[in-house]
Amino acid sequence: MADFAADLDSGSGYSMRGLQGRVIEALGADIVGGRYLPGDLLPREAELTEQYGVSRTSVREAMKVLAAKGLVEIRQKIGTRVRDPHLWSVFDSDILRWYAMQGRGDEIMRDLIELRQILEPAAARLAAGRSSMTDLRRIELAHLSMVQNAHDNNRYAQSDVEFHMAVYGASHNALLQRFGQLVADFMQLTFNVQQRVRAHDDADVDFTDDASSHGDVYNAINRGDAAAAASTMLDVVLDGKSALIEALAHLDRTAD
Repeated sequence: MADFAADLDSGSGYSMRGLQGRVIEALGADIVGGRYLPGDLLPREAELTEQYGVSRTSVREAMKVLAAKGLVEIRQKIGTRVRDPHLWSVFDSDILRWYAMQGRGDEIMRDLIELRQILEPAAARLAAGRSSMTDLRRIELAHLSMVQNAHDNNRYAQSDVEFHMAVYGASHNALLQRFGQLVADFMQLTFNVQQRVRAHDDADVDFTDDASSHGDVYNAINRGDAAAAASTMLDVVLDGKSALIEALAHLDRTAD
């Protein structure tokens, strides 16, 4: 399967630059990759400072970030222990990226697509009943931008992400909105993968039909039709799933 890691930017809100970022990046990838298993204690602070050539302060701050991501648990006089994967913050874009770096992108991508199939129609359903005029205008403008940029991959991708974020926002559900942040990263990733396919095939970009499908979602939300909003959004997610599977299969074939 294609390598996702190069296409997914860090979206956690933590800086991965500098000395602290070096420790976060290395240990995070090692934990997700299985070098350190659940229950294992990470090397002591002194060992890490020597290994990465950083200060104790940098190590401590890095551990706080990894703890915030749910990867580790810090205990006084015991050390820093790796937590079970089901306790990790899987909505964290860095963790998604580390899965990809370690060759485990397929499993998390499959789970994420399934979750989108469940949650995104629900977000659209809620948006149909809760949208304010401001919410509707935001969704409408995003859709208009999609229509206008149907032959421009980068601009269309930005508009598509904004459309879905606008729907999540219109749900007025804080947890769905948080999930929408991860969806934004995932969608940008899928567009990058599809763009690589077009580069291989020298194919023209035409998202007209996709923009039309999103228009059906907007129209359903605008008229307050919750059932139609949910069903049309599911169609959009499934179409995106099919396009991604096709693109990944194409990249696999060309890589052989």
